[in-house]
Parts: sequence; structure tokens; C-alpha cells
Amino acid sequence: MTLDDVLFLALSAIALLSGWRVFVTDSMVRASFLLMTSFIAVGLAMLLMAAPYLGIATIFMMAVEMMVMALFMVAFMMNPAGLNPMSMVHQHLFAVAAGTIAFLGLAAAILASDLPSDPVDPARPVVADLGHELLGGSMLIFETAGVTLLATMIGAVALSSRRGRFGDAQEGARPPGLEPGGEPAGRRPDEGGGDHHHHHHDRGRPR
Repeated sequence: MTLDDVLFLALSAIALLSGWRVFVTDSMVRASFLLMTSFIAVGLAMLLMAAPYLGIATIFMMAVEMMVMALFMVAFMMNPAGLNPMSMVHQHLFAVAAGTIAFLGLAAAILASDLPSDPVDPARPVVADLGHELLGGSMLIFETAGVTLLATMIGAVALSSRRGRFGDAQEGARPPGLEPGGEPAGRRPDEGGGDHHHHHHDRGRPR
């Protein structure tokens, strides 16, 4: 067994373990980072299999996507920072059945198909070729996608800012409690801020 074999098995184990943990963790943010870990392990395995374009594209795209998803959840989820316990799986029986059927179908297609063999010359600079393509005829598409992603991230930061367009973004806001009827979780608006709108509703409620 070579070093490449050992690394491939280790990365495969990391991808499977982190992929499984996505569905058993109780936090959307943790699930995002676990999914990013799984895809990065898959991308590194592709690099070992002499597929640098697929590997680098997978790592780059999934790392950015999962980070943006985590930022959006921290900024906008009613669940404070997406860290309160919650189920990551819905429709359990249907999900198990659909996953099993999809796996068996794809495995059967792979085993029964006569896959073509057209290996790329290992010395060919496929990543450099991709760079020339992106910075050549596809420059407009590449730049449009980059500006769109940048605008999305700026918009997320602006929308989650405490000072909104119409005043304090927390005016009238009350974070949910960690337990039903419990104290609000996280930072609350300052005294005299938006939280006073809810005080009169809680006067008769036991703390």
C-alpha cells in the first residue's frame, strides 16, 4: 500500500464521517461546516486521482458556499446564530428510502456501464488552461459572477447591521429563549430600546 492509498482512505473516511455528522448534529451552523469538511476531503481525494480541475473547483466552490450559508444563518435565523438544538432531518422514512434507492440506482449504473477511458496527460496544465479560459473568452461571465457574489455578501452585512434604513434594526425585537418561556438568548436591545414593547406582555408571566 502506497502513501497515496493511505491518504485516499483517510480522506474517504473523513468525507464519510463528516457527511454523516451533518445529519446528526443539532446546529445549522455546525452542519454547514461539517458539510464543507466533507466536500474538501472529496476535493483532496480528486487531487490524488489526478483530477486537479475537479478537485480545486470542488474545494473552492464548496468552501465559499458553506461560509456564505453559515454567515446568512448567523445573521438572519430566529434561532440565535443557528446554535440552538434543532433537527437536521425531516421526513425520516422518506429520506431513508429515497437515499437508499438513489444509492442503489447509481451504484448499479456505475457497475453496469462500460465507462470510457480517455485519460488526460498528467503533464498537461489543466488548471492553467482553465485560468486562460476564464480570463479569455469567458471574462465577462467570470466577472459577472464575482460581482454578484460580492454584492450578495455586502447586502447580507448591510441587512444584518444594527442600524437599519429606518432606525434601530432591533426596535421591537426580542430574541427567542433557549427554553419555551425562558429568558431571551444572546444580546438584548439596550434599556429603553425595542425590548420595552414586549415587557407589558410578560408582566404576568412567571420567570
